Amino acid sequence: MSRSLTIAAAQYPLDALGSFADYEAKLERWVAEAAGQGAELLVFPEYASMELVSLDGPEAGHDLQRSIDAVSKRLPEADRVHDRLARRFGVAIVAASAPERQADGETLNVARFFGPSGRVGRYAKLMMTPWERDPWKIAAGRELTVFDIGPARVGLVICYDIEFPLLSRALAEAGADVILAPSNTESEHGYWRVRTGAMARALENQVYTVHAPTVGPAPFCTAVENNCGAAGIFAPSDEGFPPGGVIALGELNKPQWVTAKVDLDLLKRVRETGGVQTYRHWGEQPGAGSLPRAKLVDLSVHKAEAAE
Repeated sequence: MSRSLTIAAAQYPLDALGSFADYEAKLERWVAEAAGQGAELLVFPEYASMELVSLDGPEAGHDLQRSIDAVSKRLPEADRVHDRLARRFGVAIVAASAPERQADGETLNVARFFGPSGRVGRYAKLMMTPWERDPWKIAAGRELTVFDIGPARVGLVICYDIEFPLLSRALAEAGADVILAPSNTESEHGYWRVRTGAMARALENQVYTVHAPTVGPAPFCTAVENNCGAAGIFAPSDEGFPPGGVIALGELNKPQWVTAKVDLDLLKRVRETGGVQTYRHWGEQPGAGSLPRAKLVDLSVHKAEAAE
């Protein structure tokens, strides 16, 4: 029996929320829909958490540092919701990344990874875009992580990270079968940069890559006012896969889940006998020996039964 994993990538709209209960109900609807489609791994976009700023009143979203504080302070409550939903539906959830204030005053762009057993991992974005550097003043994370969710080992990068090949290569060498790239881009140019990066990383490393973007306008929050993208699940272009490497692709800017079941054993076969062996031949490139290291976090043990 072949190993497989059903993945759902969100094309997620940001809404002005009337209450935290509205946020919780929205997330539950989204998770229930993906789980109903058979998804085992759900991926929400970068900075989709910024919709939480609307709970601090109409002025908060138009002041950058105030909006960061407004979202950061609600993360423990948001984490409890994601943990409950992961347990209830028996799925792994990559929550929308968020600006997180640290005790030393530094701010990181952090995505949290919730396993169905109650274990939680986290990843802080490493490569910051020009606008994250200034005026956002978001600091870079310090380590790469591969998450073992049972059926697969999953690498996680965030948006701009996917445009830098060495990060994904380090995840692949640490055992990642799938590399996730949640994103937040305001234009089609930005969307295509992330999508092109995701497709290139699938080719280079002979892995699946998953792109999950925010979509639509969010006039209540200046930092993420415009959002453009289409979710996609990509593979190396080789025998057994679609010729263009596109497993599934959403409709541009339409709120929806993009879901696909991916064959993990096929990756192994392609690495060994495919028309090319880019994973195997990587080290033959001049200068290819210098890579960052990625740690492994186990989110798979004692998988919980649905709690409700």
